[in-house]
Amino acid sequence: MLSPNDKKLEKLGPFYRPSMSKQKTSAEIISEARNALRTVGTQRPFTPREDQRKLFGPASSRTLENRPPSSFSLHASSFESSDSRPISGARLCPLELKPKAPASPTTEEDPSLAFPKPPVDLAKIRRISSARARLFRAASQGALLPDRTLPPAESKKTVASKETVVMGDTMVKTNGIYLTESNAIGHLKSHPLQLTYDGGFSEIKMQEMFKGTTSLPSHLRSGGDQGKRRSRASSCFNSSDLSRPETRAVSKADVQEKEKEIEVDEVFWNTRIVPILQELEKEENIETICASCTQLHHALEEGNMLGNKFKRRSVLLKTLYKLVDIGSDLLSLKLAKIILALKVSRKNLLNVCKLIFKISRSEKNDSLIENDSILESLLEVLRSEDLQTNTEAFLYCMGAIKFISGNPRFLNEMISKDAVEILMNLIKQINENTKKCGTCLPNSGHLLVQVTATLRNLVDSPLARSKLLRISALPQLCTAMGEYEADKDVCTNIARIFSKLTSYHDCCVALANYSRCYALFLKLINKYQKKQDLVVRIVFILGNLTAKNNQAREQFSKEKGSIPTLLSLFHTFSKLDLCAEKRAAGAEQPQAPRPRAQAEDVLIKLTRVLANLAIHPGIGPALAANPHAVGLLLATLEHKSIEDCEELVINATATINNLSYYQVKNSIIQDKKLYIAELLIKLLVSNNMDGILEAVRVFGNLSQDHDICDFIVQKNVHKFMIALLDAKHQDICFSACGVLLNLTVDKDKRVILKEGGSIKKLVDCLRHFGPTDWQLACLVCKTLWNFSENIISASSCFGDEDTNTLLVLLPSFLDEELALDGSFDQDLRNYHKLQWETEFKPVAQQLLNRIQSHHTFLEPLPIPSF
Repeated sequence: MLSPNDKKLEKLGPFYRPSMSKQKTSAEIISEARNALRTVGTQRPFTPREDQRKLFGPASSRTLENRPPSSFSLHASSFESSDSRPISGARLCPLELKPKAPASPTTEEDPSLAFPKPPVDLAKIRRISSARARLFRAASQGALLPDRTLPPAESKKTVASKETVVMGDTMVKTNGIYLTESNAIGHLKSHPLQLTYDGGFSEIKMQEMFKGTTSLPSHLRSGGDQGKRRSRASSCFNSSDLSRPETRAVSKADVQEKEKEIEVDEVFWNTRIVPILQELEKEENIETICASCTQLHHALEEGNMLGNKFKRRSVLLKTLYKLVDIGSDLLSLKLAKIILALKVSRKNLLNVCKLIFKISRSEKNDSLIENDSILESLLEVLRSEDLQTNTEAFLYCMGAIKFISGNPRFLNEMISKDAVEILMNLIKQINENTKKCGTCLPNSGHLLVQVTATLRNLVDSPLARSKLLRISALPQLCTAMGEYEADKDVCTNIARIFSKLTSYHDCCVALANYSRCYALFLKLINKYQKKQDLVVRIVFILGNLTAKNNQAREQFSKEKGSIPTLLSLFHTFSKLDLCAEKRAAGAEQPQAPRPRAQAEDVLIKLTRVLANLAIHPGIGPALAANPHAVGLLLATLEHKSIEDCEELVINATATINNLSYYQVKNSIIQDKKLYIAELLIKLLVSNNMDGILEAVRVFGNLSQDHDICDFIVQKNVHKFMIALLDAKHQDICFSACGVLLNLTVDKDKRVILKEGGSIKKLVDCLRHFGPTDWQLACLVCKTLWNFSENIISASSCFGDEDTNTLLVLLPSFLDEELALDGSFDQDLRNYHKLQWETEFKPVAQQLLNRIQSHHTFLEPLPIPSF
C-alpha cells in the first residue's frame, strides 16, 4: 500500500525533456551553459619574429620607393655647424652710427696725433669681425694711445672715478686709463696686471693661468671673437653712449658680480673642459676616447653646461662631430648621448637619431645601449622636441626604440621611464594633427608604424597594460586605426596590440565598452577581406570581446551588416582553403602548407565568433535559421577531418551545438538534424577526446527529438554513450548521461539501455563523481528516476546490488555534513552548497523515497565512509 506522498511521487513524469514552446531567458541560458551552450577558445595568431631589424618588415604593405630607408651612410660631414651656434637669451640692440668729421689739429693737442689714415692691411680686416675691425682701425689711426696724458677735463672724469665704465667696443682699464685691446698688451709690459673687461678673460690672463702648459688651440681658447661678440651683444652699448650719465654710473656691485660669474665659467671651461677636448683631438685609441667622452659628459653636467644655451657649445659639437668618422659603435653611442644632451635640432637632430638607429639595428649592440642608458636620451627627444618640425628625426628615434623594445631585458626599464605615456601622447598628437590637416601625412604614417610596433612589444607587461587602462589609451588607438584605415601596416600593428590586450579580462572589458570599435572592425574586415594577417587578428579580437560579455554580443550584432560580413568572410576563406587544398593534392611534390594554414586559421577564429554570438538568445535563433551560416558550418564538417584540422572541426561542431540548443521554427539545424547526426558519427569513432566530447554534446541537444533517438539506437550510438560513462572524465560523463537521460524518456528505449548495463555504470558514476560534482550527480539521479517510472520493485528495476548501493549512497549524499565535508575553501564550499541544495537534493530525495517505498530491507545497511 502506497502512502499519499508515494502516490504523489508516482504522478511525477520522467526527467527531463524541456518544453518546446517556452523560450529561455538569457540568465537561464547562461546558467545552463554546461548543458548546452559554451564559448570557444583559440590561440592568438602567431606573429613570426623578423630576421632583420628594419623600419618596415618583409610583410609591410609599403613599397621600397614609398618607405624611408633603413640603410644609409653617415659621416661627420653630414652634420651642420650652423646648429652649433649658441642661442642668445637677449635680443641685440641696434647699433647707432653717428660719424663725425675729424677736427683739425691744434696747438693744444698732442703733436703726435694726426689725421686718420686708412688701414694698412685690408685683407686682415676682411678676415675679422666687423666689431673687431672698428677696434683695429682705432688702433691704427692712433686715436687712443696707452701712454698719452689726458687733458685735465678728461682726467677728472676718469682718474678720479673708481667705477668701471662698460663701452660698446672692447676696452680695458689699467690704472684708470681705458685702452683698446690691441694696445693693451703692449702697455701691460710696463704695468702690473690690472686688466679687466666685460667680455671675459684676456689673452694675458689665460697665458698666466696656464703658464708652463702647452698652448691651447685657437678654437678652444676662452677669449676670442665669439666671446667678445657675445659680450658686446648683451651689453648693447656703443661709443656714443659714453656721454650719457647713466652709462657712467653703472653699479660697481653689478659689474663685479658679472665679472665673477664669467670668471667662474671661464675657470671651469679652461680647467675641466679644455683638457678633455684636447684628449679627444689626439684620437689615440677607442678606449681612451670613450673614457674621455664619459668624463666630458659628467663635467658638462657638473658645470651646468648641457642644453642649447651654453656659449661654447659650437666648439664642443664640432669636436664631437669629427669623431663620428672613427666608426666605433661604442664611441658613437657616447657621442650621440652628449650631442642629444646639448639639444641639437633639425638636421643635426635627425643625423644623431640616425646614428643611434644604425647602431641599434645590430642585436649584439643591445648590451652597449643598456650600459650607456641611451634609452633615456631617446625618450627625452620624443618628450621635449616638436613633432611637426622633427617628424623624420622622430621616425628614426622611434625605430631605435622599437628595436630596443624587442629585447625583454629593456621592458621594465622602458615602462619605468614612462615609455607608455610618452608613446600614447605621441599617438594623440598624430591624431590631432591629422584631424587639423584633414589628411594622413605619409611621414606621420611611417612614424605611427614604429610607435604601434613598440607598444605591441610593451603590452606583454602587466604594468604596461595597467598604465594603458589608466590613461584610457584604447580609444586613442581606435581613433588612430580609423584615421589611418588606408594604411594596412598601422591597422595591423594596432590589431596586434588589441589581440594581446583582449586576452586579459580587464582590457577586454575596456575595449568592449568602447562601442565605436565594432563598426571600425567591421569596416576594416570589408576593406581588407583577403588580407589574412589583418583580418585574422580582427576576428580573434571579436572572439575575445564576445566570449564572456553578453552586452558585447548584442552591441556587435546591432551593427549594420555584422552577421553578413562574417559570413562573407567565412565564404571567402572557405574557397581559398579549398583551392589551396586542391593545388596541394594535384602537386607532384609536397608543398609547404602555409597558404592553407593561413586560410584555416581565419576559419578557426570565425567559427569561434559565431559560437560565442550564438549564446545570446536574440542572435542564436536567427543564426540557427540562417541557411548560409548553417550551410558553411556543415560544409566544414563535410570536407575536413579532425585528424587534419582538429581545431577547426571542433569549433565548427561547438557552433552547431550552440545553435542546436534553440528549438525554434524554421531552424535549419532541426531540418538537417539527421544529416548532422551522420556527420557526428565520424567524430565519435575518432581517437580525439575533444572531438568526441563536442559530438556527444550535440547529440545531447538533438536527442530531445524522437527521430534522433531512433537514429541513436539504430546506429548503436547508445552503446557508445554507455561506454563513455567509464571515461573517468567528468565532462564526458556529464554529456553522455544527458543523452541517456533523453533516451530514457522513451519507455521503449529503457529496456535496451538496461540490457546494455547502463544502470550499473550510472551508479558507479554517481559513486565516483557525486561528492565533487553535484550537477553530474543530479543528472544521474534524473536518469535513474526515468528508469524507475512505473516501478514495481526496486530490485527488479535496478537489481539487488545497485539498489543496496543507492540506498547507502543517497542518504549519505543527502546528509549535509557528510556531503559538504571536504577540504574546500569557503568560496568553493559555498558554491558546492548552492549546487547541492538547489539541484541535487530535491531530485535525490525523490529518488530515494521511491526506492525506499518499493524495497524490503533484509538486513541493516552499513554507512559508507568517504
